[in-house]
Amino acid sequence: MDHVEYVYTVGMDDDTVDDYLRRGNHGVLALADANDAYAVPLSYHYDGDRFLLRVSSHDDASEKRRYLDATDTATFVCFAAAADESWSIHVRGPVDEWSGTADETTLNEWFPPFRLFDEAVEDVTFVLYELDVETVVGRRTAD
Repeated sequence: MDHVEYVYTVGMDDDTVDDYLRRGNHGVLALADANDAYAVPLSYHYDGDRFLLRVSSHDDASEKRRYLDATDTATFVCFAAAADESWSIHVRGPVDEWSGTADETTLNEWFPPFRLFDEAVEDVTFVLYELDVETVVGRRTAD
């Protein structure tokens, strides 16, 4: 592979990972059910103690809900890739419905505006899930 372009990456220390996660607000949640995989872009809120995911809920039979219920260990990936800088963070652990509460003002502070896809606003509700962080690994472009 003499002519393939590449970029060196290095691991992030805990403080750098924490900083990137606090500044971010979106990524991709990867779930699994036996041999079937499912990944969905979601907004998140991380405050250093909790890693919360905002999941839209339309009915109890949703595909997201089915995979959330079937997954023992989920992976959430946050990333950015530009020509001169890139980074990625993998957060792994079990995901369960969050037992806390948050009013609409707090939700608007924690999460960016929700993107609707052919849904009426009044038909969309949210359920917050907490990813219990068991492992987190971050990499970034080397200096």
